[in-house]
Formats: sequence, structure tokens, C-alpha cells
Amino acid sequence: MKAVPPMAAEVERVPVSVAIPTYGREAVLVRTVEQLLAQRPAAAEILVLDQTIAHEPATDAHLRDWHAAGRIRWIRIAEPSQPQALNRGLRCATQEIVLCLDDDVEVEPAFVGAHARCYADAAVVGVAGQVLQPGQAPRTGYVHVDSGDPLAAQDFDFSSAAAAWVRNGMSGNLSFRRAAALAVGGFDENFLPPVSYRFDAEFCARLCRAGGRLRFEPAATVRHLRAARGGTRTTGSHLTSASPAHGVGDYYFALRCGRGWPRARYLLRRPFREMRTRFHLLHPWWIPVKFVGELRALALALRLHRRGPRLLENADA
Repeated sequence: MKAVPPMAAEVERVPVSVAIPTYGREAVLVRTVEQLLAQRPAAAEILVLDQTIAHEPATDAHLRDWHAAGRIRWIRIAEPSQPQALNRGLRCATQEIVLCLDDDVEVEPAFVGAHARCYADAAVVGVAGQVLQPGQAPRTGYVHVDSGDPLAAQDFDFSSAAAAWVRNGMSGNLSFRRAAALAVGGFDENFLPPVSYRFDAEFCARLCRAGGRLRFEPAATVRHLRAARGGTRTTGSHLTSASPAHGVGDYYFALRCGRGWPRARYLLRRPFREMRTRFHLLHPWWIPVKFVGELRALALALRLHRRGPRLLENADA
């Protein structure tokens, strides 16, 4: 009688919903999802929050096959907006922990597990993972000092090799307890597409104000590929643009999270910081253009701030 081969061991899964907002990405998105499907332990579910109008045939085939097989949940979203897409993921997630991830990254097989292990500490409400940009290595010897100021927290170096308590996180590698995120209203949709700059920092500031603690975990590493096509890079260069899109999020973040003189200083310093670059030193004729963009961004941020945040309905505003 022919021997029956032993059944393959069941893959260990952790209570994590991975949420990947994507826009205009093709092969790099497929590679990112493939790496997540190969995680050990594996995430309980993977949500692809797809804002792309139409994919290339190969990408479309991969996503359809994975969705049909139940390996991912492919959620189509008509209007591109990263905060809006992540709020959709937050509502659709079925797991205790939600892990937000960029669509153009490389991760090791134990990446999801590194996030999940941090939640053994009941005090942890969120985990910011290490982010390495192209050509960057983990930074050893970096010492983080928490001043308690959410504006100062923007200086944290996410390439650090040392674990720390932080007040900031990057949405390309950020996890949190779903219940805590819903309690503070999710992500503020006043951070306008296509850039939505600082929306994740403002979200982290609200989590901390509500009494949560964020842990920076360097073992949860992503290598950001900075794909040239898709994502926020559809807006062109911020160095030569008079559009308010590149700066409005930063001004709005300061208005929402800052107080007193630190907020005023942050607002006043930004335009000069943005124009004091090597590019503008070599191309000074772009400085007036950039300055107009900064003024437009501040004016728009003031209007958004007066209107109040756009949070999820079941939250404490």
C-alpha cells in the first residue's frame, strides 16, 4: 500500500492585518506582496488598498489570482488619498494589529513577526519600524532624547539601530492596535493628496496624547526602494513647484500639533529651510517660485485648520 505523505505543517499566523495603500505601482508592488506572502510567522491577512485606475496585465493577473485564492484582499478605491485609503484599511481590517506598509519596499521573512512581538508589552500601542533609504545603512550610536514635543519628534532618525520610545512614525512601516487607532479617529483626511505629508506624524501625536506609547523597533526593517513611478512622485519635484501640495501637510501638522512659540518657530522656519538647498543655490531663479508655493501652502493649511480635522465618525474629535 502506498504511504500517505505527511501533511505540511500549518503556517504560524499572528493577529496582524497588513495594509498596503498603492497607486500607480506595478512590478514593485507585486514583489512587495510576494515578500509578505513569504513571511514566517505570517500575517493573518494582507489588504491591498488599490487606488490605481488600471494596472498592467501582469500586475492585474497577480492581484486577481491572489485575491481569488484568499491570499490577499484586493480593495479597489476610486479616489487616490493615502489617509483615506488607510482609514478604509482600518475599517476593513479584522485583526487586533494593523501594519501599514509602503508598496515599494524590501523586507526580511521575519519582518511581520518583529512587529507582532512588540505587542507582548501591554503598554505598547504602536510600533514604528526602521526605514532604510537607498544606500543607507543602520545608524549605530544614535541616541534619541524624547522632549515631549511632537514638532521636535520629527527629527528622529528612522535608520537608527537602537530601540527607543518615540512620538513619531512613518506610515511606510508603522503598526498599531486597531482599537486605539479607531478611538482617536484614525487618519485625518484633511491631509490632502497626492502628497499628504505629515499625516502619519499627526496620527502618532494623537495616539500619544491619548496616553499610548510608541516603540521604535529596529528589527522591523524595511528597505525603501523609492520607486520612480507612482506614489507621491506623480506630483513632480517640490524644488521647482509653486503648488501648495508639497508644503500644506507640514504647515497643517504644525497648526494641529504645535503650541505657542515652538509652533510659530516651526512655521516661520519652514519656507527658509525649503529654499536653503544646494539646488536653489545653483538655480536661484527657482527661489521666487518656491516661495509662492510656500505661501499658498500656509494659506491652505490655515483654512483646513479652521475647518477642523476630518476623522472617522466613531472617534472622539
